[in-house]
Amino acid sequence: MLRHLFTLIWNRKRANMLLISEVFFSFVVLFGVGAVLITIGKNYLAPHGFDYTDVWRLQVRAGQGQQMPRAQLDDVLRQVKALPGVRTVALTSGNMPFIFSTNNSTFGYEGNTALANVYDADDRYTDVMRLHLREGRWFEAADDASNHRPVVISQDLRETLFGKGPALGKIFTWSHHGPEATKPEDEFLVTGVVDNVRTANDFAAAEPGVWKRLLPHDTTSWETANVLVRVAPGQGGELQEKIARTVAGVTRQWTTEVRVMNDDRLSKRRYTLVPVVGLSIMGLFLIVNVALGLFGVLWYNISQRRAEIGLRRAMGATGASISRQFLGEMLVVTTLGVLGGLLLAVQFPLLGAFDLPAQPYMLAIAAATVAVYVITALCAWQPSRLAAGIHPAVALREE
Repeated sequence: MLRHLFTLIWNRKRANMLLISEVFFSFVVLFGVGAVLITIGKNYLAPHGFDYTDVWRLQVRAGQGQQMPRAQLDDVLRQVKALPGVRTVALTSGNMPFIFSTNNSTFGYEGNTALANVYDADDRYTDVMRLHLREGRWFEAADDASNHRPVVISQDLRETLFGKGPALGKIFTWSHHGPEATKPEDEFLVTGVVDNVRTANDFAAAEPGVWKRLLPHDTTSWETANVLVRVAPGQGGELQEKIARTVAGVTRQWTTEVRVMNDDRLSKRRYTLVPVVGLSIMGLFLIVNVALGLFGVLWYNISQRRAEIGLRRAMGATGASISRQFLGEMLVVTTLGVLGGLLLAVQFPLLGAFDLPAQPYMLAIAAATVAVYVITALCAWQPSRLAAGIHPAVALREE
């Protein structure tokens, strides 16, 4: 039976090549869209690695051409922390979660290198963000006596730099080995390891991170200070106004912008979803057009083969066998198109394309294969029923 189907397909190779091409491109489109959706879906279900609820971010700016001494800034933070409804505050760098700001660098240890996001963080940072420590501890006053810059790293960075060996107490540097790499401030002492974090958006994968300790007695003057504030549940605009007035009370030349981190997350989510939704709509549009094309081609195919169908019926073939023949032909054609798509798709996990693991690609291949067969079967079902219903006498008389 299978050999007979291949013979029929070969006899109509020009028409079937069009069907095989449509199946091939349908598979490629479904594979691409599926890989994207599976990847972002997997990322969405993964934990963020920190608690963004009830966290606000402040951006305190000095007046134009002015700077804010660290001692004066610390006084402002103490007054903000003393406000009713404020749990704790922390000083950090500008690349806070869910905003369009990044700061990364490449670090190295004994030949291993990794690109990681770099954050400045004071001793209270983990109380605000509630990072989960896997090993070691967060920064504390005892680190003031350290000859190296204390850092906390994420688990994925730990695995890249140190593998299965111990990480606590190890010292790593920037990946370049110039003279500046030997300075104590450019040598980073690992004091703790935290869970992987996803700070870009809800659909982004975890990225390696390094939290460098902000020196509490630093005499540097700042132009802009970025502050994280954890507030009690249910706080709103009234507390935001109090915070702004408190900062302005120190010096009227300072300005404060207060934003809710969860609002930043939702805004970033909407921005990220736009290309994903656009890609999905485009993929759906292409698949619908391919399905309509397959349906039309099969319908035309039956109308062109009415004499053949009538002759088969006259020689004793049943309507069910005619229907199975058309479905079988279409499934064989589909298989040939899918095999071509598989040859292309398997290159992605084999080559590690886009730095993604193999699992999303394999799931996308499986989903695309099932979807193509389902679409093809649905498109071939009604035309095959029409073929089965052709009466031999009518078909032969028409010819």
